[in-house]
Formats: sequence, C-alpha cells, structure tokens
Amino acid sequence: MSEQVSPRDRFITIYGRKPVLEALEDLELRVDKVVLAEGARGEIIHEITEAAADRAVPVKRASAQRVKLLAGNGRHDQGVVADVVARRMRPLEDALADPARAPRRMLLLDGLTTPANVGMVLRSATAAGIDGIILPHRGVANLDPLVVKASAGVAFHAPILRAPDAGTAAESLIEAGYPLYSLDSHGEQELFLAEFPERAVFVLGSETAGLSRTVAELIAERIRIPMCAGLESLNVSAAASVVCYELLRREYTRNH
Repeated sequence: MSEQVSPRDRFITIYGRKPVLEALEDLELRVDKVVLAEGARGEIIHEITEAAADRAVPVKRASAQRVKLLAGNGRHDQGVVADVVARRMRPLEDALADPARAPRRMLLLDGLTTPANVGMVLRSATAAGIDGIILPHRGVANLDPLVVKASAGVAFHAPILRAPDAGTAAESLIEAGYPLYSLDSHGEQELFLAEFPERAVFVLGSETAGLSRTVAELIAERIRIPMCAGLESLNVSAAASVVCYELLRREYTRNH
C-alpha cells in the first residue's frame, strides 16, 4: 500500500451550486467538506449550508480565487466546491500490491479528453462488472461535474484506479504480468474470436490521436470490433461498452 494516499485518489471534487446541493441531499454519498467563496450569498447558498449542517459536513470559507483553484474551472464554480468520497477509488499501485487480490479485467484510458466519453465509459464499465478503470491524472479529462453527469452519477461508485499518466500505468501493469490489448479497426484479431488470459487490460486511446507512443509500444495485441455497412469504427465509449459486455458474456457463459 502507498504510505499516504493523495486526496486526488480519494475524492471527486465537484463545483457549482446545484451539483453540490444535490450531492449533499444524496444520502448514499459521503461529502467530506464544502468550500464557499467569501462573497457567495443567496438562497441556494443558505440551502447548501443547512444541508451540510444536517449531515455534519464541514463548511469552510475561502477567497474566490482559492475556490476557482480548487475547482480547476474558473468559469463554472459559482463560488462553491465540495469533495465527495469515492469509496472504490484508489491508486493503481495499491490495487496491484497484492497479486492474490488484484483486479482481473481492467480498462486503461489513454488520452480521452472528452468528459462525456469518460463519463460514459465509467458507467458502462461499472455496469458490466469490470474490476478497474484506470484513469490517469494527466492526459485524460478531469473527474469533474461534466464527467459525473455523463456517468449519471456512477463516477462516485466506479472502481477507478488512479495513476500519474497512461505510460506509467502501462509499465506498472506489464511489470505485474498483465498483457495490454488495444482496440484498432485494423487489429489482428476479432474481439469475438480472440482468447484472453484471466487477467488482461484493454486500452482505450484518444478520440482523435489514438494511443500515446509509450503505451502503443507495450501493446501485446490489437483487437478489432467487427463492423458492417462499411463503417470503420465506433465512438470510444460505444467501443468500450462492446468490449465490457463481451467480457461479461464470457463470464456469464462460464458460470451458467
């Protein structure tokens, strides 16, 4: 286990008055703290402070500039940020520390910068029972309200694994014995015919640029999804859903 887990590996920071109030009103979520800009006033701010008091959530005041910095989005924070505990989120190194309990099937996101795609990947992968979604701190859309909204709130409960960047994650995975498979319209194997080991990682590349060079050099095999009507590829979130549910189908077939 890592000696000290960074707050970025424990919390999802959300911003905006309505998202923060909704998080406080959702009793399934644990809100660690709320930070309000010193000048933030109004009825909804009053509702936020009351909701926080009802749940014994600390409310702090900070400068507007500090709130913008915490939110990472200076245009939409509305003077309010909150840290929500993501119970299943942890560093990748912690997940790999005990080989006997390490995740079996994982996704690695490499360069996905569109929040909607990241959110939808989190939703489908979690629904299909994927053991881990590796979400690097750099090179991928931030875990913010846009991602949370696209995931329909599943981001708070998804098995997210954090790593500094996709290249570092890929190297750690290879060292731990996981082969990496990429999705490629010109891949050598078709998804529905390919054989995968018990533990494997499927890499999803950038919507426009594909895989980063470091990750591409570590790929064991490129996998293609069969396409009809002359189409070349699917949106990355749709492709992720196909892969995740194919893995779930295989698991279901083995167990029934």
